[in-house]
Amino acid sequence: MEKETFLKKQLSFVQGKRKQAEREREREKEREIFSYQQGFILHTIKNGTIRAISLPSVPKLSAAPSYFMGSSSEQLNEPQRRKPLGVRFLGNIKGAPLSFRTCQTIVLVLTFFAYASYHATRKTTSIVKSVLDPETAKLGFAHWPSSYYLRTLHRTEDKRLGSANGWAPFSTADGTALLGDIDVAFLSIYALGMYFAGHLGDRLDLRILLTTGMVGTGLFTALFGADDSRPLAIDRVAFSCCGVGNWFGKSKRGLIMGIWNAHTSIGNISGSLIAAALLKYGWGWSFVVPGVIIAVIGLIVFLFLPVSPEVGVDEDEVLKYNEKNEEDTEKSERKGSRFVEAWEDSGVAPFALCLFFSKLVAYTFLYWLPFYISHTEIDGKYLSNTTAGTLSTLFDVGGVVGGILAGHISDRLDARAMTAAGFMYCAIPALFFYRIYGGISLYWNIALMFIAGVFVNGPYSLITTAVSADLGTHSSLNGNSRALATVTAIIDGTGSVGAAVGPLLTGYISASSWSAVFTMLMGAALVAGLLLTRLVVAEVSAKIEAKSLSYVAASDLPVSSMVEP
Repeated sequence: MEKETFLKKQLSFVQGKRKQAEREREREKEREIFSYQQGFILHTIKNGTIRAISLPSVPKLSAAPSYFMGSSSEQLNEPQRRKPLGVRFLGNIKGAPLSFRTCQTIVLVLTFFAYASYHATRKTTSIVKSVLDPETAKLGFAHWPSSYYLRTLHRTEDKRLGSANGWAPFSTADGTALLGDIDVAFLSIYALGMYFAGHLGDRLDLRILLTTGMVGTGLFTALFGADDSRPLAIDRVAFSCCGVGNWFGKSKRGLIMGIWNAHTSIGNISGSLIAAALLKYGWGWSFVVPGVIIAVIGLIVFLFLPVSPEVGVDEDEVLKYNEKNEEDTEKSERKGSRFVEAWEDSGVAPFALCLFFSKLVAYTFLYWLPFYISHTEIDGKYLSNTTAGTLSTLFDVGGVVGGILAGHISDRLDARAMTAAGFMYCAIPALFFYRIYGGISLYWNIALMFIAGVFVNGPYSLITTAVSADLGTHSSLNGNSRALATVTAIIDGTGSVGAAVGPLLTGYISASSWSAVFTMLMGAALVAGLLLTRLVVAEVSAKIEAKSLSYVAASDLPVSSMVEP
């Protein structure tokens, strides 16, 4: 009995130590991510390398030496020290500077809607494709409302189009393929921006940079609705990438993505509903209104977004917070991770390549689902373009559910790769059944589309939200936030290349057969799951080993083998 009591005490001691170590690792990771995301670390260049310096290491922010990085001249910009006009206005109304928590809420809300508005403008092309396609001009959709002036303009355009249907240059035999070229024009530049544009954030005022990108995107999106040429689309995406690339790299860091997880689907849904509702007034308005919305949000961002705590929060509160976290900040001083070295880190290549194929599937649905619905018989008839655009939002609703479900399952199982691979494998039959049985009735189409959205967008959301936090605890990174940023850029950039390839291939393959398109998507989902096999095996092995250790600790071992507590 005495020996059994001693063994129970030893088991309790071992389990307590293990839980304490796990809690300490979690706290360390949270402090690292929180400190990095909120901008409490300034950067300096010394001996050709980058290292972190905490704010308490300087006497006052206003007297910070010139080697602090904040512009191309390696000096902190004066606009970055000043609070935005809207923040100062709110402070004057309140009669006191805004608290740290208030500024944090402002940042989360503004950046959420900023990125959702980007996705809303990105979604418009998928809704308008059905109108631009050569087969739909006979339905009578107009470029703009039929006023007297615009009727004259339409007659001029009709002469230019001749006997062909649709809108130039999509009125030719390869019009569907040209629609795919627009998608690849956007996404290819977007992918390049994922790799490189993030560095602008270290040298430019993020508030001005983001505002410029959003207003520019709104302008060129509106002009896109007034023009029917592809070069204008390329100009538009090059402009928008300046803002998206910067905030894409900055925004995806650990815990904050728990709040951000739905912005993609929210933007897609709102963009689809707005564009579809405006089709009856003329497809040009489907670009103008989302363009105006993102431009207005961009101006709000300029007025209210504090890019760092020293801009939005009182200096004493910033210093007080950093004094509390100075020890944690000093522990995180590491060198930045080089691009090639980051590829060699365990887990980066499998997740990056998996995201390549996962985004290939997800973005094919993003850009082509409304077009597919309007060109597929459902219950013996074809749906209108407006109805097809509205119906396609259910795929994004399923994506929201899938992202939350995948995150919950992975947290419960503590197995990111296993969950992502399982969802990708489940996406294969979901896509198959949607293609085969989606045309039986509208209700079958809705149900199967929702299920497909759950399994297609679930792993996509899980990888982009969980990989950064997981790699931040990897032994080769040791919590280095800059190495984490490099790894995140690699994974998201590689995934965005797949996002460009999918819609491009669909534009050409769909001209012959939509069944071939779904075969391609199912093959991509299979490859995405297989790429995570090594990580899945590692997770399973780790769980088996953990259970074995727990069994050994609970077994009847000799007293001499026990460690005294």
